[in-house]
Amino acid sequence: MSPRPEPVPASVLFVGINYSPEPTGVSPYTTGMAEGLAREGWDVRVLTSYPHYPWWRVPEEFRDLPVRSAAAGVDIRRLRHYVPRVPSTIKRALFEISFGLRAVTCRWDSPAAVVVVSPALLASRLVALRARVHRIPVVTWVQDIYALGVQEAGSGTGAGAIGAIEASLFAASERVVVIHRRFRTALEDRLGVTRPVDVVRNWSHVPEPEASDTAATRRRIGWADDDVIVLHTGAIGAKQGLENVVDAAVVARERGSRVRFVLVGDGGQRAALEQRTGADAVSFVDPLPESEFLDVLAAADILLVNERPGLTEMSVPSKLTSYFAVGKPVLAAVDETSTTYAEMDAAGAGPIVPPADPDALVTAAEALAAAPERAARFGAEAQSYRRRRLTEEAAVAAFERTLFTAIDGAGRTATAGATRGSRRAEAAAARTAHRAPR
Repeated sequence: MSPRPEPVPASVLFVGINYSPEPTGVSPYTTGMAEGLAREGWDVRVLTSYPHYPWWRVPEEFRDLPVRSAAAGVDIRRLRHYVPRVPSTIKRALFEISFGLRAVTCRWDSPAAVVVVSPALLASRLVALRARVHRIPVVTWVQDIYALGVQEAGSGTGAGAIGAIEASLFAASERVVVIHRRFRTALEDRLGVTRPVDVVRNWSHVPEPEASDTAATRRRIGWADDDVIVLHTGAIGAKQGLENVVDAAVVARERGSRVRFVLVGDGGQRAALEQRTGADAVSFVDPLPESEFLDVLAAADILLVNERPGLTEMSVPSKLTSYFAVGKPVLAAVDETSTTYAEMDAAGAGPIVPPADPDALVTAAEALAAAPERAARFGAEAQSYRRRRLTEEAAVAAFERTLFTAIDGAGRTATAGATRGSRRAEAAAARTAHRAPR
């Protein structure tokens, strides 16, 4: 028997609200996956928004981006829609729905599969409805689990409706992709998802930095040589719980510690944090371009991930994949039952302290600064984990397998349906012939 031929790449449409040149969050992964599949021969198209995250506005330099463009072999179409300046629950829903309605009414050119990226859940559900009408298989790529997020936030507002929408999206999908094995467990055991769930890890989308003059970078930013810089990057939102960092900065100042906390990024909670008592002890830095971002990461002493208490399953911070590339120790203030805790533990990337405990955060940072060899070991372990587990090549290959399986499965379903229909027609014709007078 001759070997089964390799599947031939086909056309795939990504529908996701975040895409390059957005610098953080989901954007680097949607962009990297689309471009990676294009390199493998797929005809890749993207429906996306204008860059708006983490600023919650479209910056001036991005407002005139063309509606249609091509980059790295990917055909990109950008849609204008409602973006709230201050995202509340209702405004977030309107934001997602407005994007989803625009995406549903666009021309799709009959892709072999549609990949919807969640977030945005409501937009993804609308897109999946259209795909179902046209019998196009849907792959839902889950970066955050909405139902668990609502539960962990302790908010009952719309929780039942959100859970029902998310469940219906999974049920309408040929396959579901999650970014961590604990997500798969949560979907199957806690949410009762019965569709096939594949794990495709997010990868470290920034390169390992080349040797640079970190002392010069520190002087340029205004960090003293003996400052112990604890750097947090990415979105400044509710789930990050960064009040803990502001409070830790006050603790450090009161102790006369050399620990300094720096928050690089933007988001809905930044203004409130800047007004919080003691915020003058923290440095706030606007999002940085990638070249400067890497230099700043490398110049810091400790990289920080901080989460609000109670977060366990809903997300894996994308910042970790960048942190692990740099070779610096990572300090985590997270629940011990969280996915982030499990990832930190697996990587051996650094110490973990309870969330919302500013004293413990400062103490752990001081202990790392006092033990440079221990800190270096943590950084080396994180880099090693990144090289073994978090590569773009592995992610693209795994996602390709999911797409081939989804397309093949939808084809078999359609063939089976046509066969059943043909058999029903033949049976009906036979019954009619039997009843006809001779």
